[in-house]
Amino acid sequence: MSDKKGKLYLIPNFLGNGNSDFLPKFNLDIIHRLDEFIVENEKPARAFLKAVASPIHQNDFIFHFMDKHADPQDFPSYLKACDHGKDVGLISDAGLPCVADPGHQLVRIAHKKCIEVLPLVGFSSIMMALMASGFNGQSFRFHGYLPHDNQLKKKKLKQVLSDLSRNETQIFIETPYRNASFIADLKQQFPGETKLCVAVDLTLDTENITTMKLNDWAEKEDRLHKRPAVFLLGL
Repeated sequence: MSDKKGKLYLIPNFLGNGNSDFLPKFNLDIIHRLDEFIVENEKPARAFLKAVASPIHQNDFIFHFMDKHADPQDFPSYLKACDHGKDVGLISDAGLPCVADPGHQLVRIAHKKCIEVLPLVGFSSIMMALMASGFNGQSFRFHGYLPHDNQLKKKKLKQVLSDLSRNETQIFIETPYRNASFIADLKQQFPGETKLCVAVDLTLDTENITTMKLNDWAEKEDRLHKRPAVFLLGL
């Protein structure tokens, strides 16, 4: 048994369809030698490993799951291999691990166990949308999903309006089938002159990033139905 602990690699996934050409050789060299992974869902993880042409047979992979059914008390055991000197990977379903994505609890445990945590470079829909929005990239806030409760939603958007008035870009995500209703909520709570950027299908052939006033969004809302999107409000 090795006294040296293994490392925990944080492995970004593609935002849509992708292959090994999307990733630097440094990432591939690491991924290709790993056979044990912590994942949210098995199917996207296997699809990713196939897309990057892992030389390890699919049947030989070891997966630990962090989905909604997982018991957090089991998480420390997911790093047992690292305690014995073996490197392990944490793969996101899409984009960066631990950013609008599960995994931070595992990383916290790794730090407590003195396991080295190494993030690999990759796609972030949030950062890509901010880059292309034309909004302030020096001061911004990511909110994730709005509350479903109407009263909590109104309270949240009231605070967002206050932050926006200080030229702080506000960033949201939403379940794709609710894209149009999300924009409708924004129209009810914000002045029509407020600018909205919607970035859809990032890195795909159908990618589209549009910034315009809320008043002008009506004719485009239907085109967003069931398309993964990032929403940004700015001045």
